[in-house]
Amino acid sequence: MNQVLYLILGLVAGVLSGVFGIGGGTILIPALVFLFGLTQHQAQGTTLALMVPPIGLLAAIRYYQAGNVKLNIAAFACLGFFFGALLGAHYIQNVPDPILKKFFGIFMVIIGARMIFIK
Repeated sequence: MNQVLYLILGLVAGVLSGVFGIGGGTILIPALVFLFGLTQHQAQGTTLALMVPPIGLLAAIRYYQAGNVKLNIAAFACLGFFFGALLGAHYIQNVPDPILKKFFGIFMVIIGARMIFIK
């Protein structure tokens, strides 16, 4: 069951990545902390591991060595992210730039406020 949730997380993060050009730091890390109960270090390490090729290989290895990578989460979220990014990128192409900028800004404010004010 958790694998399905990880896949859905990856899919949502992928779609938002395709829409906004963002992913790990703004979507996956907060979701892993707030929804899946990972520590901040585990969330960062796991996110690096799922985005490894080639972005964060050395950093992911260091997090893995410290025990802060959840490979099962990284594998399934990576699969969802792969296809989700394609969907997001496809569907956002017809949204006018000013509207996209506003959506992006609102999304970042919500995530930032949650990271600061919610445990």
